[in-house]
Amino acid sequence: MSFTNRTILITGGNSGIGRALAEALQAQGNSVIVTGRNPESLAGTLADNPDMAGYALDVTDASAVDSFAAQVVADHPTLDTIILNAGIMEPEDFTADTISLDVALRTIATNLLAPMQLAAALLPHLRSQPQAALITVSSGLAFVPKAGNPAYSASKAAIHSWTQSLRHQLRATPVAVHEIAPPLVATELTPGQSQVAAAMPLQEFIDEVVGIMTQDSVPNEILVQRVNFQRRAEAEGRFDAAFATING
Repeated sequence: MSFTNRTILITGGNSGIGRALAEALQAQGNSVIVTGRNPESLAGTLADNPDMAGYALDVTDASAVDSFAAQVVADHPTLDTIILNAGIMEPEDFTADTISLDVALRTIATNLLAPMQLAAALLPHLRSQPQAALITVSSGLAFVPKAGNPAYSASKAAIHSWTQSLRHQLRATPVAVHEIAPPLVATELTPGQSQVAAAMPLQEFIDEVVGIMTQDSVPNEILVQRVNFQRRAEAEGRFDAAFATING
């Protein structure tokens, strides 16, 4: 089922991949709703896209997520697609004399628990639609991790596994479950990442993803060609070499 003429919610749609995807999907005739934790960037996104709806939301605030879910369904009863995009990526050093788990706890709360809570809150509504979709955003690092970002890599591996289970559980419902697994993309997910020569240009990534999403039949995993270096590494017997490349 193609992602055109649908009502789509994108968390973290105020910057980076989320904003670019929101704008590209709106251009395909979809009604798009975004959330953002940063009120300034959210306001800027909405000012640049006046037909887009937006809500301030910290996805790690459990009570706010539940209130938001009720509000967005009331405001947008045709909502039929959710893209669980909001995420953070921070470095961790487990060789330090004193190891803090602050980053790990924040990462798991944002990248794993928050998508689970929002899905739980909105799936009853999605199941009531004639056709619906839930889309997770994992990462190429779900398949070959970056050692300097262990919690991030682990959270995305967990999202991949959770998505597979969710897809199986919902197979007899109107809700299709897809997964977008980006490679390294030129955004500011981490400071300076947008300037990394090896990063895939954001527009190139978005064009390829939306091209897949607007096909008549959309695959379970929405993968740009570049991410197959990681996604297929283990199956093709290249894991150790891919790990060495990513971790230098």
